[in-house]
Amino acid sequence: MSTTILLIRHGETAWNAARRLQGHTDIDLNDEGMRQAEALGEALAGAPLAAVVSSDLRRARQTAAAVAGQHGLALQADCLLRERCYGAFEGMLYADIAERYPLEYAEWQARHIDAVMPAGERVAESFRQFYRRAVDGVERWAARYPGQTIAVVAHGGVLECAYRAAVGMSLDSPRDFQVKNASVNRFAFAAGKLTLTQWGDVEHLSAGAIDELG
Repeated sequence: MSTTILLIRHGETAWNAARRLQGHTDIDLNDEGMRQAEALGEALAGAPLAAVVSSDLRRARQTAAAVAGQHGLALQADCLLRERCYGAFEGMLYADIAERYPLEYAEWQARHIDAVMPAGERVAESFRQFYRRAVDGVERWAARYPGQTIAVVAHGGVLECAYRAAVGMSLDSPRDFQVKNASVNRFAFAAGKLTLTQWGDVEHLSAGAIDELG
C-alpha cells in the first residue's frame, strides 16, 4: 500500500531572512514564519492526516504544531529529520563563511559529497551522511502508516534529499529546484521507494489566502 507524505519545510526564521546558516542551531520562527505556519495549518485542515511528524528543532515543531492542532493529533518529533549539521559554519552568514573558510566553502559549493566542514559546537556531517539519515527518517515514518497520509515537517536540506531520492538525482549534481519556506511537497512511498507527485506548493501563502485567514 502506498503512503502519501506531505513533506513540508518549516516557516521562515530571522536567520533564513538574513541568510545565516542554521543547521542544528535551534532557532524560533519569526513573525512571518508564524503567519506562514498559521496559513499552512488552515490549508491542511481538511487533509486526511493519520499523523503529524516533525524534526525536533523548534522551527519545525512550531510549524508542525499549527497543522497538528487542526486535527487534534499529538505532534511526534524525530531527530532524524533535523537539518544537516554544518559544524563551525552554523550561525555564520554565507558571505562570512566564504571569507573565513574559503577552501571548505569552495568544497561545499562544488558539492563534494564526502567533504566535512570544520567542527564547531557540534561535529559536521558530510552530504552523503546527511542524505542517508534524512531519507531514512522520512521513509521510516512512511512505513509506519501504510495506505495513509502523513504530514512531515522538516528542513530545506531534508526536502532536498527526499527530492533527489524520489527522482533519482545524483548527490553531486547542482540543485536546480527551489525549497521554499512553508511549502507543501507531496510524495508517495510504496515498496521501499519514494516517488514525487507535487513539488513546491505555496498557494496557501499568497497574499489573498493569508488575508482570508485574518
